[in-house]
Amino acid sequence: MGAKIYVGGLPYGTTEQQLSDLFAAHGAVASARIITDKFTGQSRGFGFVEMSSDGEAQTAITALNGTQLGGRTLTVNEARPQEPRSGGGGRGGFGGGRG
Repeated sequence: MGAKIYVGGLPYGTTEQQLSDLFAAHGAVASARIITDKFTGQSRGFGFVEMSSDGEAQTAITALNGTQLGGRTLTVNEARPQEPRSGGGGRGGFGGGRG
């Protein structure tokens, strides 16, 4: 399994193919995904790239972190595991009537 890389600061018009091509110059890209808003479908300005090996991932991080793409500065680093989200959006503790 390869190494997953976080890419922040992406121009909102960047496609997954453009993201893949950017990283392909530094090694084999297993996948490239841009995160979008679930309601509007618009890019949220960040994504993830999975490289085939840890060495290629480190090379890409070193080469691309702090570079410019479409007038924006990229933040490129090793992705952290996703933290578990708390369930629900309930209003625990609120309520009650008038005395």
